Order: sequence, then C-alpha cells, then structure tokens
Amino acid sequence: MSWTVDPMHTQVEFSAKHMGLMTVKGHFIGVRVSIDLSEDDFTTSSVEATIDAHSLVTNDARRDAHLKSPDFLDVERFPTITFKSTRIERAAHDEYQMTGDLTIRDLTRPVTLAVVYSGQAKDPMGGIHAGFSAHATMNRKDWGLTWNVALETGGLLVSEEVKLAFEVEVVKAAEVAGVA
Repeated sequence: MSWTVDPMHTQVEFSAKHMGLMTVKGHFIGVRVSIDLSEDDFTTSSVEATIDAHSLVTNDARRDAHLKSPDFLDVERFPTITFKSTRIERAAHDEYQMTGDLTIRDLTRPVTLAVVYSGQAKDPMGGIHAGFSAHATMNRKDWGLTWNVALETGGLLVSEEVKLAFEVEVVKAAEVAGVA
C-alpha cells in the first residue's frame, strides 16, 4: 500500500522578525509534497516538495505584494520554491534530521530540518494517517534575499533569520477485501 500526502492537512509556514520587535508569520497555500515513505526505516524514505511562490499569504496585501516582488521572492521570474531530501538520519526516538536541497530564486543550498514523527491513527473509513512536523532556521541572504532597510535606532527592518515550519499528514489507502 502506498502513502499519499493529505493537502488539507499539510502546511508550510515561515516567520521573521520585523524591526527586531515582533514576529511576522506567513504561509503558502499552494504546496505539493511527494513522500516515498519506508515504514520499516524512515531513514530510507525521501521527500520532494514544490511550493507555488505566488500563494504566499501573510494577511497583509501590501506586505504580500512586497514579498512577491523582485526585492524578495521575485515570483514572476521564480514561480516555485522546491525542496528535495538528500539524507535522513535518526536523531532520537521519533526524531530525525532530514537534509535536502532547498531552491529559492534558482539558488540551491542545503538545509537540515529537525523532523518529529507524530505517530499513526486510523480514520472512520479505515485509512491510516501518519503525521510529521519539521522545522529549520535559515539565513535568507544565502538564497539571494538581501533586501533590507537600516533603522535609525540600529538594526534592520527585516531579520536575516527566517524560521520554517512544516506540518505534513500522509494517508495510507485502506485495504479493500479481495483487492491487493
């Protein structure tokens, strides 16, 4: 039986500090994730994700437009953000380190995500669900996202550090009697 990603229960979020004072959060609505999940040994699994950069939402239309502009993601020239795992290692019970290639604006750099396996549950229709959470911190300048403004009081308008958070739910198809 194969596992498929449940897009209704999958989220890709990001956050960064504004003026060093508050955290601005956003997410992407258009996310496609493909997982080759090895139940016996998660370290032999693989993950690929494609994010529609146009689907960025922070709940502020002006900020969304600026983040989509050439100052940041330049979504007209670079409409997708991609991630492809290259290695998964066990860190502790139900915790893993997943390293992969993250491509933003056609720049590919390695990033390592801390992954937590949340376990499995059976739904009323007999489907088996499994959940994973992952997070990482990246320096946006490593991907050419260098726009900023110096503040009179010191510091920068937008932090260079960006936190990424992923919630992914996968579903194993229920077995139908007499069908393999």
